[in-house]
Amino acid sequence: MGVLSAVLQSRAAAALASPHGVDRFLEQVNPLWAAHEVRGRVVDVRRETTGVHPVSTLTVQPTSTWRGHRAGQHVQVGVDLPGARRATRCFSVSSAASGPGERFTLTVRAHDDGDERTSLSRHLATAATPGTLLHLSQAGGEFTMHATPATPTPHPVLLISGGSGITPVMSMLRTLLRDGYDGRAGRPVTFLHYARSATEQIYAEELAAIARFDNHVDVRVVHTGAGGQRFGPAALARLVPGFRDTDTWACGPTGLVQAVQAAYDGSERLRVEHFKAPASPLGAEEAQGETSFARSGLGAANTGETLLAQAEALGLRPQTGCRMGICFSCTTRKTSGTVRDVVTGEESARPDEDVRICVSAPVGSCTVDL
Repeated sequence: MGVLSAVLQSRAAAALASPHGVDRFLEQVNPLWAAHEVRGRVVDVRRETTGVHPVSTLTVQPTSTWRGHRAGQHVQVGVDLPGARRATRCFSVSSAASGPGERFTLTVRAHDDGDERTSLSRHLATAATPGTLLHLSQAGGEFTMHATPATPTPHPVLLISGGSGITPVMSMLRTLLRDGYDGRAGRPVTFLHYARSATEQIYAEELAAIARFDNHVDVRVVHTGAGGQRFGPAALARLVPGFRDTDTWACGPTGLVQAVQAAYDGSERLRVEHFKAPASPLGAEEAQGETSFARSGLGAANTGETLLAQAEALGLRPQTGCRMGICFSCTTRKTSGTVRDVVTGEESARPDEDVRICVSAPVGSCTVDL
């Protein structure tokens, strides 16, 4: 197989397959054959929760071109939806770290990230079945846990998550448990998760089993809709004394992540990832000027929302993926004006620069090539 792969990846094979490429021909024979691209087939679907926004875990068998993932990373997923163009979004990998060609899982909540016809997350959570074909990127992202039994972290581990932000930190916990971390050697793990209710709790049975049988993992699940106390530094200090010196990974809604960051007060022990991009810091009353989309000839008064939101409000459908500034698939040329990064708060007025329109909000008049 190694010789065949080398041949398929060669310049000669690419020339023979031009203009479509080797992978277009291989896909016709078997969707899981690829020389360069990464694809995957859903081989199992497990329903985690039901209700208005149900959650499902998909087990994916990737092509041999999949290089594996580190715990905490995400992957861009594309699906050709019925009656629509290909939709793409980023999802965190929820299974333990994987190697080349190994199966992995994606846990998806049915958000309404578009209309019913184009909502990829809802399609995957409610309509995906064994055999569904996924177009994938390689895993990416720096929100990762590098520690292993061979190179252990010298400190205890604290994992904090809220809602669907549990998926990347669950990958970290599963990796630690699979690889045989030693809590007795100074590496106890505290897993703190916030969910609205028991019915919306993801991985409820698995977390309950870990809490019962692993004495070195302290699982704390808080149901805020049932009277559970929301995140606060005082409560965290009681749970994990000296938490600012504890290796911590936190992922969840913007409000939770910002509260965690404030509690850690700049500590280098904290790593965070927003499950959703923060709302634009500009309110409608502050927004000034006009947002123009040069290629389409459309424009409107600046609302203070991100460029992506303003484009979609005008009926445009730009290429998007994660919608939170991670995958760069929405990158577009800004020809004039100032934009503010809604994640970092940084502003840039450079002309002819590429910006991620999902996390860039115009400050005054702005023109982009869209």
